[in-house]
Amino acid sequence: MEARDRLANLGIFGAAAVSWVLVALLVLTRDPREDPAAGFVGAALMGLAIGLTTVPLFWLAAFGRHRRISYRGDWGRAARRGLWVGLVVGLFVALRLQGILSLPIAVFVIVLVVFAELTLSIER
Repeated sequence: MEARDRLANLGIFGAAAVSWVLVALLVLTRDPREDPAAGFVGAALMGLAIGLTTVPLFWLAAFGRHRRISYRGDWGRAARRGLWVGLVVGLFVALRLQGILSLPIAVFVIVLVVFAELTLSIER
C-alpha cells in the first residue's frame, strides 16, 4: 500500500467520522415528528455517513483480493459502490419516515442496484 492510498483511506474515514458526529447531533437534538425536514436531513446525513464509511472498506477488500496490489480504477469502483450504498440507505430511511417502506420495495431497490453495479463492473 502506498502512502497516498493510506492517506486517502484515513482522510475518508475522518470525513466519515465527522459525518457520524453530525448524525449523532441531529438525532439527539431534533425530532422528525415535530420537524419533518429533520427526518430528510437525517436520511441524507445517514446515507453520507454510511457511504463514506464503506468507500475505504470496498477499496481495502479489492486490495486484499488482488493480493495487496492496487490496480487502476479500484478507487473509482470503491467510490461508486460507496455511493450506491449511501443512496440506498438514504432512500430506505426516507421511505421509512414516510411509512411506505415494504419488503418488495426494498428487494426491488437492492436488486436494481446490484444489477446496475454488475453491469458497470464488467471488465472489458
